[in-house]
Amino acid sequence: MTVALITHEACLAHDTGPWHPECSDRLRAILRALEAEEFQVLLREQAPPATIEQLSRVHPDRHLRSILDLSPAPGESIALDPDTVFSAGSREAALRAAGGAVHGVDAVMDGWAQRAFVAVRPPGHHAERERAMGFCLFANAAIAARHAQARWGLRRIAVVDFDVHHGNGTQDIFADHADLFYASSHQFPCYPGTGAASERGIAGNVVNAPLPPGANGAAFRTAWSQILLPALNRFAPELLIVSAGFDAHKSDPLAQLRLETADFAWISEQLVAVATRHCGGRLVSVLEGGYDLDALAASAAAHVRALLQN
Repeated sequence: MTVALITHEACLAHDTGPWHPECSDRLRAILRALEAEEFQVLLREQAPPATIEQLSRVHPDRHLRSILDLSPAPGESIALDPDTVFSAGSREAALRAAGGAVHGVDAVMDGWAQRAFVAVRPPGHHAERERAMGFCLFANAAIAARHAQARWGLRRIAVVDFDVHHGNGTQDIFADHADLFYASSHQFPCYPGTGAASERGIAGNVVNAPLPPGANGAAFRTAWSQILLPALNRFAPELLIVSAGFDAHKSDPLAQLRLETADFAWISEQLVAVATRHCGGRLVSVLEGGYDLDALAASAAAHVRALLQN
């Protein structure tokens, strides 16, 4: 199985400060894990910067300018909100993060890779059309979905999200478009406070499976098996994009779900099966959260291991 690993060293230069959980060591931990012998078959690609045209399919120009025109001095940063930081290296990192997701789409549509794992930061699923928030600057997965429609002529695109936090940004962007589908499992109540099961989108194209604090892997697997995967199969996407957050792990400090590494392997295998059934195997996975470095590295490795399976 041909899988592309898309990343860029510029993503390490997004400096969130010494105490911020969304730090460069997250990406370093994942990339170290993916240096193991079993992952040497990965096609290692540099994430290109996203273009304004690609970004503007999701974010209006005035919002893009409010982010891209920021210019903190080296060693300084600007707080966009209490959680979201913009440093001297953030502009290029954010462009490479969105551009990496776009490149993943191009890789699977060109056919030189069947699946892609986009290991980038800052993450994206909290970024709304006109608001950077929750550690996120641009909506990477949504930008990739819109690119798939604009460049490749695909119509039905699904983003599925197993991050412990609800992807309010992706939902905000997708909810009014029946040809875009968003499914999420997440802790509720938890940041950002969205993701109730009653939030359904314009045509049932949004499906949320909130889980209570303390829910374990059995509850997670039940939510996916009984609610999210059946809805995804009914939607029958032409391309599957995964918002791959690993902060539902029991060791993660930012929430209270109790997943094991094996649960991330299981959902990854299920999503590969959906992609095989509906999308010609095409799947693009984009890194979101995960803040315990050991759990993050092990869970991301399990995820990529599943992507490599036939």
